[in-house]
Amino acid sequence: MNLLRRVLTPALGLLLMLAFQLVPAAPCEAQTAPGSAPPAPVQGPAAPATGPVMAPGSVAAPPATDPAARRSVQLVDPRPRTLSPYFATATAAPKPVDKDGFIQRWLLLEPITKPNRTNTVFTGTYVRAAFEEEYFPNQFTVVPKDGDAVTVGEQQLRWHALDSSLFNVKLFRFAYGLNKPVYGVLFWAVTVVNSPREMKNVRLAAGSNASSMWWVNGEEAVSLFDDRRMVMDDAVSRRLTLEQGKNVIRGAVINGPGMSDFCVRFVDENGNPIKDLTVALDGVGSSSASSR
Repeated sequence: MNLLRRVLTPALGLLLMLAFQLVPAAPCEAQTAPGSAPPAPVQGPAAPATGPVMAPGSVAAPPATDPAARRSVQLVDPRPRTLSPYFATATAAPKPVDKDGFIQRWLLLEPITKPNRTNTVFTGTYVRAAFEEEYFPNQFTVVPKDGDAVTVGEQQLRWHALDSSLFNVKLFRFAYGLNKPVYGVLFWAVTVVNSPREMKNVRLAAGSNASSMWWVNGEEAVSLFDDRRMVMDDAVSRRLTLEQGKNVIRGAVINGPGMSDFCVRFVDENGNPIKDLTVALDGVGSSSASSR
């Protein structure tokens, strides 16, 4: 018996020590002096704000579900903007084409909303159907004046007679400068080219971002389909005849997400630019041109 006690006693002691070490200690509360207020409970980190920080009195824009619409909401705001340095108001004096023959003076209609999530839809069938839809009366025959207004659905849009400072016409900057939607849009452009003589076998050369179609004196001349970047002389028409005097050039450009612009000029049979053309628009410089 004494032998058994001598063997079991150290073993039981060891087990008790191990059990004591395995029991977790209860957390101790902070001690406070008698009569003092208990300490404030420890706060976790504040949850980050989920909404935008708004200035006092400002109103948040409603959320947009379409990606192109979200980008347009971000770029349309009430702050004053300018078309400079990309555009200047057209004057009454005729404007020659630039040194490379590009037409810089145009009547541009503020963008028509035409939502498209992607530019891959711009097949020939889609683009033709989009341009054949009637948005405003006489859209294939009217030669508007600066400041003329049209109604397209719920949109009230104006024509602007402008001179581009570059060889290409930056439609994105046109829309942005007027606080208009810049993505998922359709633009109409019209100009009147004056030729000093009848010119046969000339071609209209155009480039656009994205798809576009162009008409000369009411006849289709050039079409550019699919998603594309603006490239000089990207498409060239069949042989045309420019009449002596006025020739009406009309174009439509459609784009989803991305930049929008175009460039147009006439070239001869050898591909050389025709440089003795001028542009003069009726009503430019008159009281019809309202301030921008």
